[in-house]
Amino acid sequence: MTAADNDAAIPPEEPQASGKRGKKKRHWAVSFLIELGVIVGLAVVISFIIKTFFLRAFYIPSESMQPTLEVDDRIVVNLLAPGVMDIHRGDVVVFEDTRNWWGEPAPETNPIQDAMIFIGLAPDTSSHYVVKRVVGLEGDQVQCCDDQGRILVNGEPIEEPYVFPGNDPSSVEFDVTVPEDHVWLLGDHRAASADSRSHAHEPDQGAVPEEDVIGRTLSIVWPVDRWGGGGSDREPFEHVPDPQ
Repeated sequence: MTAADNDAAIPPEEPQASGKRGKKKRHWAVSFLIELGVIVGLAVVISFIIKTFFLRAFYIPSESMQPTLEVDDRIVVNLLAPGVMDIHRGDVVVFEDTRNWWGEPAPETNPIQDAMIFIGLAPDTSSHYVVKRVVGLEGDQVQCCDDQGRILVNGEPIEEPYVFPGNDPSSVEFDVTVPEDHVWLLGDHRAASADSRSHAHEPDQGAVPEEDVIGRTLSIVWPVDRWGGGGSDREPFEHVPDPQ
């Protein structure tokens, strides 16, 4: 048998079967929906964590903090104060009205809005959260008023530029000493604010437990034309001496 015959007798090699079938390509719409679900899920988790530990949005329902905060303003609150950060005189804070002293009527919401509020994607409109300005800290003596109508803190008269134009610092006289671990709070629209003055005759003299304070206002985020700070103003209290 010749070499040529040998060559002709050898059958051609067939390609080896890989044993693996190629994966079927996923439809682009399915991929898009999966990725969208992951993104939305992560956004919900991150929003919930932020709302629980760092920042939280609230809605302003009343006129009690005008002109600093207007009705329907949406604000963001720093949840690290008090706690990691201190609360100071002049800070604007949100607190939980655990004694139902000052609750404002809350706007009606639907289940979707309630879910978004719970997650942290919408501002809290609950009636049991109230916003006011810190005027006295524990141990402070807060009085109304000197012969020029100014509120006194530890004997120091306070010039309050944030008070609603035309309002007196207070039309109600009081002389209180803030209990330990409490703060004493006033609204900026003094003629339209039910605040610590309303309960100055009670055992805790209208003071709010510091543990009820949710946080310090950080910024107005809505409406757009009112973007800015949260209204805290510590400067008027710079020269207040420590309580005796």
